[in-house]
Amino acid sequence: MGPLPPPLPDAAAHAFVTDLAVPTLAEDDRHHFERVLRLEPGQAVTVSDGAGRWRLCSWRPGGGLEPAGEEAEEPAAHPPITVAFALTKGDRPEWVVQKLTELGVDRIVAFRSARSVVRWDEHKEAAQAARWRRVALQAAMQSRRTRLPELGEVTGFAGVLTVVAGEGTLAAPGGSSPTLARPAVLVGPEGGWSDAELSCGLPSVGLGPTILRAETAAVAAGTLLCGLRSGTIRPVTGV
Repeated sequence: MGPLPPPLPDAAAHAFVTDLAVPTLAEDDRHHFERVLRLEPGQAVTVSDGAGRWRLCSWRPGGGLEPAGEEAEEPAAHPPITVAFALTKGDRPEWVVQKLTELGVDRIVAFRSARSVVRWDEHKEAAQAARWRRVALQAAMQSRRTRLPELGEVTGFAGVLTVVAGEGTLAAPGGSSPTLARPAVLVGPEGGWSDAELSCGLPSVGLGPTILRAETAAVAAGTLLCGLRSGTIRPVTGV
């Protein structure tokens, strides 16, 4: 387990900008701070570039930001954690992306499984992935992350195996406890893994004594791995 990054200073809001030297908010973020949060002039706001660098700023009348501190960098937490989940119906994938981002998962992968009910064309997959990245951005602002999670395009089962090569596991009832030795968990669809997927060579991990919905299992996997990394959860060393 690597050192935990220090918390950001107390601030009324957090946002992502393209240039820390001249921090400029996106229009929808400016509107949110001004009209929804109703920030007062002089209130502290932190901004980040999404890659770990951040800066303390002061809110200015009219929606601007005035740098109020030097640029700093938050070290990346180690090991990086990946949660991959099979596509599910409705807005469940969006909810999964939101919660995994809040937890601190570093890489989020959505994939097509043999028993997935959802079948999207390429245009739909690209549109959903773009939507999820915006959801992740908003969740990272809310949870005060300085590093945005990596969230690529939807892939197939073979593709996700390549992404997690050497560190992946399959979530399955009766599996062993998750560990940071393999900090990537693949969560299957409601119908479970196919025989071919179970035979892919990855070890299985269990997420608890009950049978979870697919989206719940994805969040449980992220919770357990992030908890182990932060020390909130202690690994079992014996009975």
